[in-house]
Amino acid sequence: MRVLAAMSGGVDSAVAAARARDAGHDVTGVHLALARNPQTFRTGARGCCTLEDSRDARRAADVIGIPFYVWDMAEEFHDSVVDDFVNEYAAGRTPNPCLRCNEKIKFAAVLDRAVALGFDAVVTGHHARLGADGLLRRSVDLAKDQSYVLAVLTRAQLDRAMFPLGDSTKERVRAEAAERGLAVADKPDSHDICFISDGDTRGFLESRLGSAPGDIVDGRTGEKLGTHNGAYGFTIGQRKGLDLRVPAADGRPRYVLSITPVSNTVTVGPREDLEVDVVSAARPIWHSAADISDCEVQLRAHGEVVEASVSVAGDVLTARLKSPARGVAAGQAIVAYQPDADGDIVLGSATITEGSRAAVDA
Repeated sequence: MRVLAAMSGGVDSAVAAARARDAGHDVTGVHLALARNPQTFRTGARGCCTLEDSRDARRAADVIGIPFYVWDMAEEFHDSVVDDFVNEYAAGRTPNPCLRCNEKIKFAAVLDRAVALGFDAVVTGHHARLGADGLLRRSVDLAKDQSYVLAVLTRAQLDRAMFPLGDSTKERVRAEAAERGLAVADKPDSHDICFISDGDTRGFLESRLGSAPGDIVDGRTGEKLGTHNGAYGFTIGQRKGLDLRVPAADGRPRYVLSITPVSNTVTVGPREDLEVDVVSAARPIWHSAADISDCEVQLRAHGEVVEASVSVAGDVLTARLKSPARGVAAGQAIVAYQPDADGDIVLGSATITEGSRAAVDA
C-alpha cells in the first residue's frame, strides 16, 4: 500500500515509519507544522511540534530512506485544537487537546488530504493495536497505551489507520531505533500541552479570556470561602491552588466539585462529595454491535478503569458504574473497553457531560 507516515520528530513515529517500510509499503514521511510561531511552542526535551522536532523527523526519514515533506497545518490546528481548548475551559469543561488533535488533525485533516493525494492509509507511532478483525485494542505496553485518545476515531478512519507499535514495549521501540541508527533513539517523550510554551495553563487561559473574578463557595453550606480570578483556572477534583481563606471545620482538604460559568462560581467540598456512579456523555462513537454492554470504562487519560453497564441511545451514552469514581470532569472522554484475551477491545467513546449519584437522583 501507499501510506503516509506522520512523523512528529520523536522515536515512536520514526520506528513506526521504518516498520511500515519494512513491511513492504510505499512510505512517505510528513511532519505537521502546527504552530503559527514555532518559537511559542515547547522546545528541547519537553518539546512537540517544534522546529527542532521537524529537523529530527527529516533526519529520521533520511536514515529510513523515504521521501519527506512538511505540511503547514497551523491554521487547522489553531481552529480545531487551540480555540477548542480555550472555549471548553470558558464553558466550565476540561478538554483533552491530544484527543482533539487526533480526531480533528491527524485523522481528519491529514487523512482527508492523504486520501486526496492517493495514499491508502496514515501511519502513526501511537501505542495501540488494530487487529486483523479491524478492532482497536490497547497496546501490549499498558503504561504507554494510547487507545484512550484514539477511541474517538470513526470506523472509516480506523480502516485507513496503521499503528505498527502496538505489539511492542517502549523499551523495545527505543532499542530498535538505536539498532536502526536513528538519532532520536534516546530522545525524551514530550510532555504536557505542546502549545503552552511555559507549562502555565492558567496563565495561558487568562491571557486569552482575561481576568474574571468570582467566588469559591462551600458545596454543602453555600458559604463563601474565597475568590478566584477566573473559573476557567480550575478543574473537577482539583485540590491544590484553591487559596481558601476559611479552613474546613474538620481540618480536611477541599476539592473542586463543580464549575458554573454563568455565575462564575467554583464550588468545593470534601473528597467524598466527588463520588459519582452515573456518567452521562454526548456524541458517542460506538463500535459494538450491541447498544448495551457490561464492560470497563476509563474516564480520563491514564485513569483507572471501572466496571460499568453502558447503554447508547441516539446521541447519549450512559454509564452506570459498579463502584463510584472521583474527579469525573465534563469535557473529558469516557472510553468503554471489553476485556479480551488478546487485549482490551475499544467498544466506543463519548464526551462526558455530567457525573451524578444514582442514590441522590432516585
